[in-house]
Amino acid sequence: MARLSLHYERAFQAFLLARRIPFVAVSEARKALAPAAAPPGAPEGLKSFDFVLYGRPLNLLADVKGRKVPPTRRPGGRARLESWVTAEDVRSLDQWERLFGPGFAGAFVFAYWCPDQPPDGLFQEVFAFEGAWYALRAVLLADYRSRMRPRSARWGTVDLPAAEFTTLSHPLSPDWLAGASRAG
Repeated sequence: MARLSLHYERAFQAFLLARRIPFVAVSEARKALAPAAAPPGAPEGLKSFDFVLYGRPLNLLADVKGRKVPPTRRPGGRARLESWVTAEDVRSLDQWERLFGPGFAGAFVFAYWCPDQPPDGLFQEVFAFEGAWYALRAVLLADYRSRMRPRSARWGTVDLPAAEFTTLSHPLSPDWLAGASRAG
């Protein structure tokens, strides 16, 4: 089983089922492949991803990143949508993409948890799950990697500037999945 004990992954799976997007939740057994698949010199193998989404013409290797939308402090203000990942997330997803080969692309799927219904205009699509609101934004790995910036050397994190994230990320939808190979 995938780590569906985390509410972000459970919400994402419920979204996929409701939208009839074909997927496989990647099991923890995949970690057995990681040491053998890792590039030479990688001490701990590959970090795993969470789901394979099947689409035409592209299948996505989705690494779900859960983030809480912070409350805005001023009326009409917009919260900054966090888009950070670790540099190891980028390296590992790149290696998985190479292992799976043509027809597969890595993507970070940011699952934003909104304890209250988000303000109008923050997201193009929201959905309710287990009494909370969620929204999804997806960024293809190639797009993320091309514009990422260091965030914290101490924590080994990178992110996208807010304007870049707005430009490169997309609501996850069957329509976007169908055109994802052309979106990059």
